[in-house]
Amino acid sequence: MKRISKDKVIYTFSPSHEPAEKVHPGEFILFETEDAFGGQVKGEETPPDKLDWSRVDGATGPVYIEGAEKGDTLVVYILDIKLQDRGAIAVIPGYGGLSHLDFNPKAKVVRIDRSFIYFGDLRIPQKPMIGTIGVAPEEGEIPTGNPGRHGGNMDVSELGVGTRLYLPVFTRGALLALGDLHAVQADGELCVSAIETPGEVLVKVDLIKGKQPAWPILETLDSFQVIAAGKDLDEASKNAAEAGVKALMKSRGISFEEAYMLGSLVLELKINQVVDPLLGVRAKLPKELVKIDDFLE
Repeated sequence: MKRISKDKVIYTFSPSHEPAEKVHPGEFILFETEDAFGGQVKGEETPPDKLDWSRVDGATGPVYIEGAEKGDTLVVYILDIKLQDRGAIAVIPGYGGLSHLDFNPKAKVVRIDRSFIYFGDLRIPQKPMIGTIGVAPEEGEIPTGNPGRHGGNMDVSELGVGTRLYLPVFTRGALLALGDLHAVQADGELCVSAIETPGEVLVKVDLIKGKQPAWPILETLDSFQVIAAGKDLDEASKNAAEAGVKALMKSRGISFEEAYMLGSLVLELKINQVVDPLLGVRAKLPKELVKIDDFLE
């Protein structure tokens, strides 16, 4: 097993980054991660509007996957997520789903145990997830705070232990990196942050050669989910739904018109987040209707 220290951190996904480590398909990787605030929120007295934004939304890595080439699919098995015993959440004027309202900057620090997070007098069930995970684009660079076809800051509440993520590969070695762990987050990530905490993520990687999805695909116990992004929720919804309907066409051997109708009955559109430079929507389909190959081209 390869261990990637949290001091191996990047703030963009780019093919120009030197790998922190190289692994082969089938190997296990343990990523240590800092929280999305870059460890800057030391307590509730920290002014969140004064953070050094160059240290926010880092990702640990990147990891070079031997044999990964443009046109392949990287499969990431999420095997375990271990969190620290405290986390932080913040609101910052001008950010979040209600950025049009007037409010004060505020940070809140919470205790985390093996089952719950403690928000004031509320006990909320813990649901560890990965906010940022992705690969390098073919060229240029994409900030780690942005989602896209490469993955990135997708903030999908269901991307936790026991799931698989299928990422299109755009450059040799894929250059996988991840970070931004949340102890719990509702769909939407309304206020721009969730319970942000450092931790460790154990994954295994594999490759599907010669074909890839249009967008990252999340596999859960009972579903496949297209994770799309767009400049607004309308565009993100269209991107997710189009990929989902195409998968139904391929799976069932039916016309677009039939698959479009079927989508109204079985395809669920869910909001990932409404707070990043691009907004996120996923299209969720039951496993009894589709398989992963239906999303790959």
